[in-house]
Amino acid sequence: MSTRSARRDDVARRWYLVDAADLPLGRLASAVAHRLRGKHKPIYTPHVDTGDFVVVVNATRVAVTGRKDEAKMYHRHSGYIGGLKSEAFRTRVGHDPEGIVRDAVAGMLPKNPLGRSMLRKLKIYGGAEHPHAAQNPESWEPCGPRAGTD
Repeated sequence: MSTRSARRDDVARRWYLVDAADLPLGRLASAVAHRLRGKHKPIYTPHVDTGDFVVVVNATRVAVTGRKDEAKMYHRHSGYIGGLKSEAFRTRVGHDPEGIVRDAVAGMLPKNPLGRSMLRKLKIYGGAEHPHAAQNPESWEPCGPRAGTD
């Protein structure tokens, strides 16, 4: 008996809807990356994109624990001398909440063309509205209790 490797034609993709309000950023990103890679499926194959589509809403209300809302910094570099730009979490969540979730999930996916194709199946929206109602996404609670609720 040999191991069966999944092919692209074997994959049945589903759509999931996640409400990110009050969910810890790292736990949310970890669960979403797991679902995007397809590791929850029995046909998971590392070199094939077997994952599902994930729609994340309420990205503006994602939570971070401790004092990370003040201390967490995002850095980027232009490539020129002195071209380092830094931005605090609290500032970035005001104008780019989708980018915060996207960067957290992208850091947990492979850094190659396969990882980039997995990231394309992630749809993130700052508010509660999304244009993917026609796909009938299933509601999915990716992690345990929400931050601030005991």
